[in-house]
Amino acid sequence: MYAIIATGGKQYNVQNGDVLNVEKLEANVGDTVKLDVLMVNDEGNVLVGGDAANAYAEAEVLGQGKGKKIVVYKYKAKKNVRRKQGHRQPFTAIKIVNIVK
Repeated sequence: MYAIIATGGKQYNVQNGDVLNVEKLEANVGDTVKLDVLMVNDEGNVLVGGDAANAYAEAEVLGQGKGKKIVVYKYKAKKNVRRKQGHRQPFTAIKIVNIVK
């Protein structure tokens, strides 16, 4: 069985036991969070739309972290204007425990 979940403005294809990094969630390590399910496929039996309205995915929060640093460099030609800035996107590591349909 697999499901397509939505969190942080993105969609993920998940199965039980999957570990993934999603946009930062306000939850502590060890907490269980419920994620919205858009579609569930259970061996050919597909639930989508209103049929999957009561479905959700339970995930355990494994930790919080920050991604790799990216460098943003802006400049204007012939004006001696330069600006360097770094960014590290925060994420939450979760493990899919159960998909409830």
